[in-house]
Amino acid sequence: MKKRSIDIIFRDESILVVNKPSGMLVHRGWGRAPVVLVDLVRNLTKMNRAHPVQRLDRGTSGAILFALDPETARRLQDMSANGSLIKSYLALVRGRPPAEGIIDHPIPRRPGGPRVPAITEFRCLASVSCQPRNVSLVEAVPRTGRLHQIRRHLKHIDHPLIGDSNYGRTELNREMSARYGLGRLALHCRAITLKMPGNQAPLQIDAPIPSDLTDPLGKIGFSVKPFFQ
Repeated sequence: MKKRSIDIIFRDESILVVNKPSGMLVHRGWGRAPVVLVDLVRNLTKMNRAHPVQRLDRGTSGAILFALDPETARRLQDMSANGSLIKSYLALVRGRPPAEGIIDHPIPRRPGGPRVPAITEFRCLASVSCQPRNVSLVEAVPRTGRLHQIRRHLKHIDHPLIGDSNYGRTELNREMSARYGLGRLALHCRAITLKMPGNQAPLQIDAPIPSDLTDPLGKIGFSVKPFFQ
């Protein structure tokens, strides 16, 4: 197997959080690839079992949480279901969306499946006038976990993600790549927050934005620093 390194951003005795690069699969069953993130985490921890608690699409980068034992995996899944596990994403979208809002629009859990309730909160961080058209940085916080939820919801409000080959605009994606070097899906899981039981302070784990996203954003005219260190 081709050796690749991964960036560990948090680890204790029961969980591990890594900063997944864009282009890497989490599971082998999600597509064909010689190296997948689960294998790298298992090799790194010297454990046969490492349980990803959330999924990230192949093109999405950022924080992904692993449980290092089955009991922790069950506990984290319960936290995700009751809203105690919060994921915040940075997205580059077409146009200028409202300052903030809630997208309440049913989508399938899986391809071809029935539509189920899905909710995403968002706020617009900044907008830039550039060629070939205006674009905006958005913070998106999914309150449910559905297939391609953020991508589908942003398309639903007519502000699709830049670089999204499924739900975006092909010609716009090509021009943004040619002009600014943005050759990936412009979606990054920038933070995971765990609301701890009792009076413990929430645990927030931040994932630095990689250069294959920050460099094009800088060329477009954004300064990422005010939004995320």
